[in-house]
Amino acid sequence: MAILGSSYWNLIDVLKAGGDGLGDVVEALTQLTPFMKDANVVACNSGTEHRSTIRTGLPSVSWGALYQGIAQSKGNYTEVKDTTGFVEGLSSVDERLLNLKPAEAAKLRLVEGQGFLESIAQTVDSAIWYSDVKVNGKQFHGLAPRYNSLSNPNVVNAGGVQADNASIWFVTHGDMQTSVIVPDSVPAGVQREDMGRQRVLDGNGNPYYVKEEKFTQHMGLCVKDWRFNGRIANIDVSDVVAGTVALNPLLRKLYYKLQGRRAYHMEREGQVSPGRTVIYMNRMLLEALDAETSNGRSGVDNFVRLTPMEIQGEEVMTWRGIPIRETDALVTNEALVA
Repeated sequence: MAILGSSYWNLIDVLKAGGDGLGDVVEALTQLTPFMKDANVVACNSGTEHRSTIRTGLPSVSWGALYQGIAQSKGNYTEVKDTTGFVEGLSSVDERLLNLKPAEAAKLRLVEGQGFLESIAQTVDSAIWYSDVKVNGKQFHGLAPRYNSLSNPNVVNAGGVQADNASIWFVTHGDMQTSVIVPDSVPAGVQREDMGRQRVLDGNGNPYYVKEEKFTQHMGLCVKDWRFNGRIANIDVSDVVAGTVALNPLLRKLYYKLQGRRAYHMEREGQVSPGRTVIYMNRMLLEALDAETSNGRSGVDNFVRLTPMEIQGEEVMTWRGIPIRETDALVTNEALVA
């Protein structure tokens, strides 16, 4: 059974519980950023950074015998530091425009603010997948730079050799797997601050007055256990359009590489949450997968069929019971992963 938000604390729950009146803003962002619908959100444990201790080696054990001692051993660990960044925008609406329809002033400001919300959503959604702190230190480290080599066991090569490639992702959200991180002193989600009446200058240096709103979102990503995520890379877009790429075998190959691949089906009382796995792909690939699994209803191709499920009033397609999220932040011109 696919579970999205019904059993897990997510970003919308955090903000609604906070009672800060930002529910509508965050709802708008999650509609634009599919990843946020599933995200497990945790506060940074070191200011704007989050430090995770990861086991890199198991302690050794041995068979015992009477009157013999026990060999001493210990596990090996390493510390990983993930950072956060923030995106912001400033909405300014001419006060004279608002005075023309005072009863609609709040709505007019929200309409203007929607553009900033969408821009933040697109920027954040792209950063989740492609942001690289080695390229831009203002940003946080996304997923693609972490899974950027075919030597990674959880990266499946789809065989593309050109520069028009796309990827499909399996991401497991949970405290022990992948989390969205926010600074410990900053609330999660988009912060909307009314800056009030401000005096500004036009292009000629002449003053006028506006009503300003500032929109800000702080966030980063922490991948505590890389084995629970995976990437199908080098999916040749032109071959997908031509119908010469079979996506189901690629999905199946990555599925059996994932740690705890059946974890999203179960959670027993008293156990640590195993997380929840979600598949992400762009619209073109989802359409191709849907077409691929809709042919031959006699079952002669033995493909796993996509199954639509209604989750919190939304129809979500699933593959082997794993929810699929469509996101156009996953582009069709990715560089070749070698």
